[in-house]
Amino acid sequence: MTTQAVEEFEYEALPDNASLSASLLAGAFAGIAEHAIMYPVDSIKTRMQILHPTPQAMYSGVMNAVSKISTTEGVRTLWRGVNSVILGAGPAHALYFGAYEYAKEAFGGNEAGHHPLAAGAAGACATISSDALMNPFDVIKQRMQVHGSVYKNVMDCARKVYAAEGMRAFYISYPTTLTMTIPFQSIQFATYEYLRKVFNPSGDYDPITHITAGGIAGAFAAAATTPLDVAKTLLQTRGESTDLRIRNCNGLAEAFKLIYQRQGMAGFAKGVQPRILSHMPSTAICWAVYEYGKWVLSRNNSDQHPINLH
Repeated sequence: MTTQAVEEFEYEALPDNASLSASLLAGAFAGIAEHAIMYPVDSIKTRMQILHPTPQAMYSGVMNAVSKISTTEGVRTLWRGVNSVILGAGPAHALYFGAYEYAKEAFGGNEAGHHPLAAGAAGACATISSDALMNPFDVIKQRMQVHGSVYKNVMDCARKVYAAEGMRAFYISYPTTLTMTIPFQSIQFATYEYLRKVFNPSGDYDPITHITAGGIAGAFAAAATTPLDVAKTLLQTRGESTDLRIRNCNGLAEAFKLIYQRQGMAGFAKGVQPRILSHMPSTAICWAVYEYGKWVLSRNNSDQHPINLH
């Protein structure tokens, strides 16, 4: 006698017969949601990290920045450059999560128990590949976020930066970006995977778990890597500065030296508050959307592929 049943799939790892496009699609949606929703806070973070801002762009805190920008430049200013991250975030995060799922499986991260090293190593592999694609979009975004930006749109910014500084301008910060994002993503992924299993040992789909674990992981990783983010901002916006030392800054070591000389140790913590405020919810959103996407795709896959059990 034949009994039909539908095979149950663990959504944490997409089914073996699911295509790579499933992870890529879930990752793309997650990346766009993460960057777009929290973009205004990211704009404030960039402005607060500028080494020598104009008097009109000096802020005492996040709320002061929101008020000052809204009243003097208009609320829409907080969204300048968002098209750049939307254009880049979809394909970059698709690559990011696709690489993460592949590497986590290869490193044994999907086996029972806690595997923080496997999750961290998979996160590092994911960020190396995705940042190579995202870095030019991030440069354009930050050039449009600075006070007094004269660029009309994303294409205008890309064209003018390339004409004035060449292709190097889009990748001058890439080594610094990797120096920041590899530890950021390793900390974030390891923390997230650990907390997810602690909060939800059964491994069932639970959005509250993904939001909570993602938020804590994002906040912790953001705080730990803020000094590197300050240096990255300096390198990515150097072409907008009238200070010759800033314009000629050529790498992480020189950026660190310049920040310390101008602002001391306090300079490395600039923007930490909006960075945490940005990454905590955005990482929670990213993981929640991604895990939901995997859950939906896994359910659809299992519904469409019944297994005959004899």
